[in-house]
Amino acid sequence: MARTGVVIIGGGFGGLTAALSLRDADVVLIDRTNHHCFQPLLYQVATAALSPGDIAWPFRAIFRGQRHVRVMMEEVVRIDRARREVHLHHDGPVPFDTLIVAPGSRHAYFGHDAWESYAPGLKTITDAVHLRERMLLAFEEAEREGHPLTFAIVGGGPTGVELAGALAEIGRRALGPDFPSLRLDDLAIVLIEAGPRILPAFSPDLSARAAGALQRMGVTIKLDTPVTDIRSDGLTIGTEFVRTTNILWAAGNRASPLLASLDVPRDQSGRVKVLPDLSIPGDPHIFVIGDAAHCAGPEGTPLPALAPVAMQQGRYVARLIRLGIPPEKRRPFAYADRGMLSTIGRAQAVAQLGRFRFAGFFAWLLWCGVHIFFLIGFRNRVRVMLEWMWYYVTFKPGARVIYNLAQLSDTARARPQR
Repeated sequence: MARTGVVIIGGGFGGLTAALSLRDADVVLIDRTNHHCFQPLLYQVATAALSPGDIAWPFRAIFRGQRHVRVMMEEVVRIDRARREVHLHHDGPVPFDTLIVAPGSRHAYFGHDAWESYAPGLKTITDAVHLRERMLLAFEEAEREGHPLTFAIVGGGPTGVELAGALAEIGRRALGPDFPSLRLDDLAIVLIEAGPRILPAFSPDLSARAAGALQRMGVTIKLDTPVTDIRSDGLTIGTEFVRTTNILWAAGNRASPLLASLDVPRDQSGRVKVLPDLSIPGDPHIFVIGDAAHCAGPEGTPLPALAPVAMQQGRYVARLIRLGIPPEKRRPFAYADRGMLSTIGRAQAVAQLGRFRFAGFFAWLLWCGVHIFFLIGFRNRVRVMLEWMWYYVTFKPGARVIYNLAQLSDTARARPQR
């Protein structure tokens, strides 16, 4: 039997899982970067707790020795369904028999794209390093200029909550002692959520416990308060202007514009409305998975953009391809929900596992174990575990080096060093 030529666009959780599961096909994996990024820990890179190499692994190292997988560091600009080709930014078109589209997503600014320059989001290693340097530079400039620090985080989902908790801990317990001119009162962290509660995907009692933990850490939470404007010096919440040092965006996602070239129905976020077998209407050999797919769950609402969803979809599609199951015999994709976890800070987390809901130290241990288990490579797991143990004992994050000094203002660079 001839081997199927499978092209996978995107090396995130869905695309990587599919590629690892397809051992009886010739696979071409195309991604704009050369590495898989463990997105759930990006906020720890952004807040200087981990280094980029702790949560990233090169594709060529992952597929070393697997000759059936070809890795291409390229950007796909268009999908030609009629000619069965994907068109790249630099190289020539790549033909396919079967296509898996998993390009991930980017931040959504709800029609205010100009806000991105003032309020960057967190989706890639590049984003995380950029945010980390903005944070560290803010502390350096506050120490030099003697002005207070205000960090505003827009979005009360898991990313926003995790950023707020990490900033509160690092700012007050780790970075604070290294900047003797700054006082605890000089640091303010504001978490802004347009809805009635943070962590809306969790039960109301866990949301309340997470909010209480953040408030005890000194985070100010503003609920039912949408952001109406963002400028370089602050943001407007409703009608109130809040002057800020840094604004971090953790609210909303939009699917890749590449999906438009498929010419199939999409939802308001740009996700493709896939069929029950995750294929697109009219083409049973093109699949869309992960953040790019609008896939209805048991209650009719679309499945959330979570790593477990993408990984299960990747394994499901790989099985269809591997077994050559025809469209009429495919069972619909069914997501096995194993629960949700969100960390708030050191030894603080919330866990919702079916009917079981708990918070605190045990939930945090579970969160740590799950994330270490899913990291790629033994070396990554050991490094992250050691980093966390060191930070837990000493409160000293180990990734506080500023590389991009070009971000410093001319005035800041002209001032003499203390």
